[in-house]
Amino acid sequence: MKMVLLTALGVGGATVFGSVIGFVFKKISHKFSDIVLAFAAGVMLAAAVLGLVLPSVEYGGKYGLLITVAGIFTGAVCLNLIDRLVPHMHKLVGADIEDHPNNSNLSKVLLFVTAIAIHNLPEGIAAGVSFGSGNDSEALLIAGGIALQNIPEGMVIIGPMLAAGISSKRTFLCALATGLVEILGTLLGFFAVSIASAILPFALAFAGGTMLYVISDEMIPETHAHGSERGATYALLVGFCVMLVSDILLG
Repeated sequence: MKMVLLTALGVGGATVFGSVIGFVFKKISHKFSDIVLAFAAGVMLAAAVLGLVLPSVEYGGKYGLLITVAGIFTGAVCLNLIDRLVPHMHKLVGADIEDHPNNSNLSKVLLFVTAIAIHNLPEGIAAGVSFGSGNDSEALLIAGGIALQNIPEGMVIIGPMLAAGISSKRTFLCALATGLVEILGTLLGFFAVSIASAILPFALAFAGGTMLYVISDEMIPETHAHGSERGATYALLVGFCVMLVSDILLG
C-alpha cells in the first residue's frame, strides 16, 4: 500500500513539477513540447500494450481475448463520452469569460485544462489498476510512463493561462488540482481491483483502452499540429523502444 501511495503522489506530482517548469520557462517552443509529448506518447503506448492489454488477455483465462477487447472499447467509449461532457471552468478559476477581452482564447485554455484534469482520472486509475496484477516492477513502469506524460502537460498549460489573464496563484492552483485528480484516480483503481480481484482482467483492458484513446485522440494529433511531425514520430518510436527495453530487462 505504501508503494501505491508513493506512486500516486509521484504520478500526480509530475503535473505540478511540469507546471513549475512552465512558470520558469513561460514561452516553451512548440517543437520542444511536441517532441517531449511524443516521447511520452511512445512510453504510454508501450505501457498500455505491454503492461495492461497483454496481462488482461493472460489473466482473463478462457475468455481473456473477449474480455480484453470489450474492456478496451469500453474504456475508449467512456473517455469519448467524458469528452462530450467537459464542463466550463471559468467559475473554478474566478475569471469571467464574457467580460474578458480575450474571452475566446480564455475559454479554449480553460477547456483544455479541464480536459487534462478529466483525463487524468482514468490515467490515474490505469496506474492504480496495474498494481492489481502483482507485478510491481511493471506497475511502476506504467506509472512512470503516465508521470512522464504529465510533465509536458503541466508545462504547456501555464503559459496560455497566464497570457489569458489568469493570475499566477490561480494558474498554479489549477495545475495542482489536475495533479490531485490523478492521485485520486490511482487510489481508486488500486482499491477497486483489491476489493474485487475478479474484475482485474476487464479493469486492465479498460485502463489500456483509456490510454490508447488519449494517445490517438489527443497526444499524437497535438504533436503533429505545429510542423514537427517527423521529429515527433521518431520521438514516439524512441519512447516506445525505451519502454519495451525497460519492460524486458526489468520483467
